[in-house]
Amino acid sequence: MERGAVHMSQAIQPAHADARGELGAGQLLKWIDTTACLAAEKHAGVSCVTASVDDIQFEETARVGQVITIKAKVTRAFSTSMEISIKVTVQDMFTGSEELVSVAFSTFVAKPVGTEKIRLKPVIPLTEQDRLEHELASERRKVRLQHEETFSNLMKESGRFEDPPCAEKEGSTVTQGTAVQSIELVLPPHANHHGNTFGGQIMAWMETVATISASRLCGVHAFLKSVDMFKFRGPSTVGDRLVLRAIVNNTFQTCVEVGVRVEAFNCEEWAAGCGRHINSAFLIYGAVDSRERPVTFPRIRPASKDDFRRYRGAIARKRIRLGRKYVISHKEEAPISTHWDLSKQVTLSDSNVKALQGLAAKSGWEVTSALEKIKIYTLEDRDMLSVRVEKLVRLPAVQAYRLLSDFTKRPSWDPHYMSCEVIDQVSEDDQIYYITCPKVNGDKPRDFVVLVSRREPLEDGNTYIVAAKSVVLPSKPPRPQYTRSEVVCAGFLIQPTGGSSCTVSYLSQMSSSVLPYFAGSLGGWSKSIEDAAASCIRFLEKSTDTELITFTVL
Repeated sequence: MERGAVHMSQAIQPAHADARGELGAGQLLKWIDTTACLAAEKHAGVSCVTASVDDIQFEETARVGQVITIKAKVTRAFSTSMEISIKVTVQDMFTGSEELVSVAFSTFVAKPVGTEKIRLKPVIPLTEQDRLEHELASERRKVRLQHEETFSNLMKESGRFEDPPCAEKEGSTVTQGTAVQSIELVLPPHANHHGNTFGGQIMAWMETVATISASRLCGVHAFLKSVDMFKFRGPSTVGDRLVLRAIVNNTFQTCVEVGVRVEAFNCEEWAAGCGRHINSAFLIYGAVDSRERPVTFPRIRPASKDDFRRYRGAIARKRIRLGRKYVISHKEEAPISTHWDLSKQVTLSDSNVKALQGLAAKSGWEVTSALEKIKIYTLEDRDMLSVRVEKLVRLPAVQAYRLLSDFTKRPSWDPHYMSCEVIDQVSEDDQIYYITCPKVNGDKPRDFVVLVSRREPLEDGNTYIVAAKSVVLPSKPPRPQYTRSEVVCAGFLIQPTGGSSCTVSYLSQMSSSVLPYFAGSLGGWSKSIEDAAASCIRFLEKSTDTELITFTVL
């Protein structure tokens, strides 16, 4: 067993299953919390309590007869708190196959004994993987600590969004019918070894009411896809009455966010009707139809001031989740760059352009940020995140096209570019560039070899296209001082909006190589995308005729 890790294995019984015949998420949350607590106490040497559980992602389901294994370990200890990483796998006893079910992170706090102050011993990384997890734990803690401020800022910014229509609209719905209230009496079997209500049991009760709420909206049995955060605000004890309230906050194509609030009452508080707010959580659900196809949830139509608050809050939390995606998972994908072959130039160039057009044409783009001239949209499709930045520019479309298709000019306005040079002038409409980008999160600088393909429209008023994707060029091998990285699909679409203005849309499908540069901006704790877009606008609008003539000659 790995040093400091705690393992739990459970055979899934019929009593553990939900209405779909799969392991109930509430039961799994109880097992996760127990395992994480034991890992925390193994490191601390004293009793520990759950402070929060966040970013639980459910990748796979488990069924009756299979075996669940939960591994929890402390990734980093701070003064009195610890981050615990949790990995859940499921094994089929007949085939021996094993699948990843979930990855989660929780924060536990050590309970002092008497008046003695607690200072936790540090975690000493032994392997390269340990060191990576140790560093990322610090990044994740920063995100958690600034969560409230980031959320507050995004809520203020959301006032710039257009309000959703309150009038009757086909396909939209109000949320009152999704409200659920339940009550639980805390009994001795619900208590942990500290005498307080077991955190895993509270999470399981919360998951139950949230599932009912989500299922009422879609009319089928909803399943839990992820948990934004369980935040424990205070304890409860045996004898308390816990009142749980859940309601749908917002929907996003094939998922729905449900908010849950828990209040605790002792006997006196129950009689007075004055409880203690002890927990809040936001759970993300999906659903499938009888043919196992994803259900598209109806759009929400806010009908009250509180509806609008919850509606906008869900948008802000989704944006923060998107930003956290990199610092939470730090997944590295296998490279899929195409090997450059001059004999297949036309095919590679056309596929480059068609990939960008296909990305733009996908349904489900949702606005996450709106400034005066700049809008940012995001799209989640099969666990792939894409970004579209749209900006209005006071410049004829053809001139914007000529400037933006010359990537050697990009370092002058894009802070994510250090240098860019043409290494192969393939044709008038296709060039291969070598690009270097600055360090991010303490990593080495990154470099890219990118094919840029441009297309002018055949008719006036149509869209100009500048598409980019990584290629492998034997004459430009990876260099030790850089991390060779990949652009999967990116580029500009320039649409004329008049004789002297245009709309410029920049699209990028986020690879693990690119996401670090955008994570903070997507999450709301930086403005790197907005700053780059504003810089692009200034570059285009201040460009001189001389620059345009020079480009035309080239």
